[in-house]
Amino acid sequence: MKKIAGIDEVGRGPLAGPVTICVVACDTKLYTKLKKDKHLPISGKDSKKLSQKDREKYAKYLKYIGVPYVIVNVSNKIIDKTGISVAIRKAIKIGLEKIFPRTHLGRGDKYKILLDGGLKAPKEFTTQKTIIKGDEKEKIIAWASILAKVSRDALMCRLAKKYPKYGFEIHKGYGTLSHRKAIKKYGLSDVHRKSFCKKYYK
Repeated sequence: MKKIAGIDEVGRGPLAGPVTICVVACDTKLYTKLKKDKHLPISGKDSKKLSQKDREKYAKYLKYIGVPYVIVNVSNKIIDKTGISVAIRKAIKIGLEKIFPRTHLGRGDKYKILLDGGLKAPKEFTTQKTIIKGDEKEKIIAWASILAKVSRDALMCRLAKKYPKYGFEIHKGYGTLSHRKAIKKYGLSDVHRKSFCKKYYK
């Protein structure tokens, strides 16, 4: 394979907001070169092991050098309707359909697709590989993790301005104590996942 794509998701567990998928794709020559780029994180540094400042720095650099990527957000309403696993699979399919025309590097079946954890691409992508802790082992997955996290965090900060009672800018929709207390006090907003909040609000 002369082309490679990496996929990761963030936002599987929050009580509010979307689940976010990022697909990063490039040719293998560029990937080999970028893996040595000292402006990008070393192996093992996925989004969870970086500070917010470093995540934003690396995301900005990836955008600056023009690495092709696509972000897909699947809303809380779809998560409630279909379940989180179906929502993630839908996001991966949409992301792959969007990324390949943008890269001008050929059809999706010409790519080696690497996915983190338990993620899987649609069956038509026969050259895919799911890697446990892939965001620590493959840099292209780590980059997808970083870009997804920065994008989702920014979205949750925007939602915080619309729904100021919940503190989304602090916890990004995750079920912190302060967030759970806010749900009990104010009820659910339009961006809460009702199926995830049954323990905290009825």
